[in-house]
Amino acid sequence: MTVRSPQVWLPAQLADLTDLPPGLEYARWDGRSAFPTDPAKVELYVPPLTKDIDVISRPLPRMTRLRAVQALSSGTDELRAELDRVPRPVTLCNAGGAPAPGTAELALALILASLRGIPKSVRAQHGGTWIPQVFPSLYGRSVLIVGYGAVGSALEELLVPFGCAVTRVAGAERDAPRGPVRSGARLPELVADAGVVVLSTPLTPRTRQLFDAGMLARMKDGALLVNVARGAVVDTDALLKETHEGRLRAALDVTDPEPLPTGHPLRTAPGVLITPHVGAFTSSLWPRPERLVRRQLSRFAAGEELENVVSR
Repeated sequence: MTVRSPQVWLPAQLADLTDLPPGLEYARWDGRSAFPTDPAKVELYVPPLTKDIDVISRPLPRMTRLRAVQALSSGTDELRAELDRVPRPVTLCNAGGAPAPGTAELALALILASLRGIPKSVRAQHGGTWIPQVFPSLYGRSVLIVGYGAVGSALEELLVPFGCAVTRVAGAERDAPRGPVRSGARLPELVADAGVVVLSTPLTPRTRQLFDAGMLARMKDGALLVNVARGAVVDTDALLKETHEGRLRAALDVTDPEPLPTGHPLRTAPGVLITPHVGAFTSSLWPRPERLVRRQLSRFAAGEELENVVSR
């Protein structure tokens, strides 16, 4: 009797992912075309790299042998919700720190662009006007990083040349190479002293709308809120109120809702800079998830524990 090897679906985007571990059958899917094989035979699923959860989840109801899913993103809240509908346990792994360098790079870009008035200069350029102005500097500014994981620590390394006073916040107190990490319980007191607040925390029931009207009100006048986490970490209506009053500014790579509908008031809110959830998507992204997926395939083929398990 012939014993078939476990079948794996890989994303077509990882074109350089070759020399794959033996003992598994591989198929590639781009998320748009027809399924490459019968989904019922798939045991490990690495979804296409897309933010469209409908694309990612389309084959899940037919994956009756599915044992594990390796996401290519750090955030997995939407995918976990889809897997909760599957009537059997499925191990979910995230991408760990693979997207961190690109996300941290964008966070720095958003900070600099917002502080130095780049959006205003772009509008003036398009309008044919020339209005020199003095803008705030990042040098020596107090920066609070909420969610001090892979992205937060990578961002702090980028902030070092600017001499910023960085305060780190995570779920529990601990020591990090750059200094102490404060408990999230201290966030209400810490947020009041920061000139820049960067959100890089996972979206969980505890962090959903963490920055609600009360937390935003604790931020000091003129502070900048940067969100590279998930849009729902911030109460959009409360943020709109603060920005329309001119008390706070915001730079957002993520929004709630997302994608942001045409005509949404956040698009034209004063002092708000928005990028369309592109933090991790850079030319340097691909080698890191490729290395992770190759390690996971080797572990899966050998029956070993997978890395970056977030739930079962």
